[in-house]
Amino acid sequence: MKILWLFAHPDQRSLNAHLRDEGIRELSALGHEYRQSDLYAMEWKAAVDADDFDHDSAEPFRVGSASKRAYMSGKLSDDIRAERDKLRWAETVILQFPLWWYGMPAILKGWFDRVFVRGFAYDVVENGRTLRYGEGGLSGKRAMVVVSAGAREATFAPRGINGEINDLLFPLQHGTLWYTGMDVVPPLLVPAADRFSAEQFEQAAKELRERLRTLPTTTPLPFRRQNSGDYDKDLVLRPEIAPGRTGNGVHRTG
Repeated sequence: MKILWLFAHPDQRSLNAHLRDEGIRELSALGHEYRQSDLYAMEWKAAVDADDFDHDSAEPFRVGSASKRAYMSGKLSDDIRAERDKLRWAETVILQFPLWWYGMPAILKGWFDRVFVRGFAYDVVENGRTLRYGEGGLSGKRAMVVVSAGAREATFAPRGINGEINDLLFPLQHGTLWYTGMDVVPPLLVPAADRFSAEQFEQAAKELRERLRTLPTTTPLPFRRQNSGDYDKDLVLRPEIAPGRTGNGVHRTG
């Protein structure tokens, strides 16, 4: 299996970095190929600008259309093309980051803003049909989120004060990864990360190694496909699908 490990933490001495190292050792031991994008170490530029897409600054800068023109004409900036090539190569993407203010670090959000360009990751059209939510430019690939948090695990349960972890990750797992066609396996949450003991680290490393060993066969989250017939022409769930229910959970079949 070919794996891209996308890592977003500023400190190489951190719990996240040590877990990343454990994970990469496990991948090597399992015989998988891997490449890494360590965004802070790369000094990745997070903000989109006209230079990313060789855009004429005298013209209005519409990011979607500018990125598609640059992608189609081979004029994406060098750093974006390098990450795009990693994505093309990878069969699975592991995204590892700390949960900051209920979301990913800005540098990782900026990676998606700049790399998931129109025509490549989204707005892919086939036979007059736009491919998204289970289809699209990155279909056939898998993704797994490894996320650390300072709060205790119980607070991320369905009735916990922080909200259920899959709800917190819904914009990423459903609105970004599944949107572009990637199958998303359940995330690995590393809770209470600011208070880890050596024993807790060993347990977390063990869980990560097990998730990596079973990654090729893990059942993905059962998100509904846009073009499955579950949604009407306005992309709203048909009334007979999950009747009486609302919220993020209705977009999963189980």
